[in-house]
Amino acid sequence: MSEKVSSAGLRRDMEILEVLAGHGDPADADGFGVSWIAGRLGREKSQVSRALRALELEGMVERDPLTRRYRLGWRLFALAARTQHTRLVRMATPHVRRLAALFDEDAYLCVLRANMVLTLQSVPSSRAYHRVWEGVSIPVIMAAAGRSLLADWDEDRVRELLRTGLPAGLDNAVASEDEWLAGLAHVRTAGYAISDVELEDSQAGVSAPVRDHRGLIVAAISVSVTRPTPQERLHEMGATMAKEARELSAALGLPEA
Repeated sequence: MSEKVSSAGLRRDMEILEVLAGHGDPADADGFGVSWIAGRLGREKSQVSRALRALELEGMVERDPLTRRYRLGWRLFALAARTQHTRLVRMATPHVRRLAALFDEDAYLCVLRANMVLTLQSVPSSRAYHRVWEGVSIPVIMAAAGRSLLADWDEDRVRELLRTGLPAGLDNAVASEDEWLAGLAHVRTAGYAISDVELEDSQAGVSAPVRDHRGLIVAAISVSVTRPTPQERLHEMGATMAKEARELSAALGLPEA
């Protein structure tokens, strides 16, 4: 009997995860409330609420503290990152490897999850020391790929993030709002971003946005620059990364401009 009860509970939890996973349109980025999920599944709100709390404790879902809406959690994405079976990772691998070899710097494929940047793939340079980033999430404001991932956000949304999304004690660790907005404008025109990196052992970060068949930014490729590098060289690296990002975007179905 206990095995049947356990199996039924697991099945109900899986139904919740499938509902959350099945709605990934941009309009749904803020997640879903308990009432909506319960209605979708035809289950009692109290039952769904208890299940969501249990899933949240395990990192399988996460709840926005302001909207109280739920979305898929960090642990699911970390598991997906370790399997590396997604189409995005498969398509990106040759590009990320090429950048790591070309610049002899660690190169990454990153995605945006809520206000965090999750590293799906990292390719090391030839140096002996490397930090393990695959499956790790850091605040988007602090990430080298942050500007590329947020390039299409409107000004008000960016300002709100900068004012509320920074971890305590790090409020002086990022550029000003105007500098951030200028950086995003540069991404939209030049196709790449150059940023200071506060949470990595780097001099700077260079990144470029990757778009899908709809033209939406779905990822970013980035490189951590560990050696002192002139700005002119950083911009040359940026142009190269923008080219790689365009090629990857085309492989993902982005129509030619």
